[in-house]
Amino acid sequence: MAFLSASLPDLPPLLLLFLFMVSFVLFHNLKLPVRNFNIGTLPLMEDPSSFEKVPFPSLFGPAGKYLSLVMPAYNEQDRIRSTLDETLSYLQERAKKNKSFTYEIIIVDDGSKDNTAKVGFEYVKKYTLDVVRVLKQVANQGKGAAVRKGMLCSRGQLLLMLDSDGATKITDLEKLESQILQSMPEQQGISTKNLPEQLPDKAVVAFGSRAHLEKQALATRKWYRNLLMKAFHLCVLLVAGPGVRDTQCGFKMFTRSAAQQLFANLRLKRWCFDVELVYLCKRLRIPVHEVAVTWAEIPGSKVHFFSFIHMLFELILVRLGYGFHIWKIHTSIQD
Repeated sequence: MAFLSASLPDLPPLLLLFLFMVSFVLFHNLKLPVRNFNIGTLPLMEDPSSFEKVPFPSLFGPAGKYLSLVMPAYNEQDRIRSTLDETLSYLQERAKKNKSFTYEIIIVDDGSKDNTAKVGFEYVKKYTLDVVRVLKQVANQGKGAAVRKGMLCSRGQLLLMLDSDGATKITDLEKLESQILQSMPEQQGISTKNLPEQLPDKAVVAFGSRAHLEKQALATRKWYRNLLMKAFHLCVLLVAGPGVRDTQCGFKMFTRSAAQQLFANLRLKRWCFDVELVYLCKRLRIPVHEVAVTWAEIPGSKVHFFSFIHMLFELILVRLGYGFHIWKIHTSIQD
């Protein structure tokens, strides 16, 4: 103890605690989570009809579907059912019109304490394991960790992350999809109604955006929430730079190549993983298209005052982790 007191400057205890926490998280995340996927330890999924457990496929294997929808869920038993019904109705209708449109939904239960997983398994029984899959996390790790885990187990050529509350209209995925397809000039005539058997191996991302709704949101939110959001947006600008006005919309689409590069490097587990994705896109030179989507406020938000404090903490981690080269960006999972 004498050594510690002699070697450390006379700093306030809270500041010392903060510095310790930052250092611990930075170095704890040195090892990339995707390493687990290199040694064959894939998560298991359970077939509720046979109770047989089989490993999930890997994002780094060949695509087996046109579209994967990754839906993180934490204590969502009251909201996820209506979202699944609306989503599956849309997907089924579209698949009837176009046989090339194949899909899967991966529900990532992030350690829920309610019956979220049970509701998910009801849909597995109804629509089969090939269409709906449930990936269970033993403990709550955060939305970022849940999205990353679901993405790393996806079979789609295109991968969409969407919130389980259904805040964004599911049909708007075609807006993101069209934007990605239009960025592939080598595929003449390609569109959402004229899908190729195999998309080009090109890294592209489309972010759903609520920026066009900002004035309306400012008018309806309480003043202190507007102040917190303005401060958060300023911090995001300082960390990730300009270019994306709405980083936090939970409606984002990735090509398989983009997902492989981004989720192999993603480290943040909770609120600000979206900001880290923007930062990684810029560092990896992956084009990002921001697309306006239809969005509605759904009661039951899990974002509270202390969530903003945690967001700021994560933004500091991104700045320090990458700024001081503590977190290395891998261009290959073999790096």
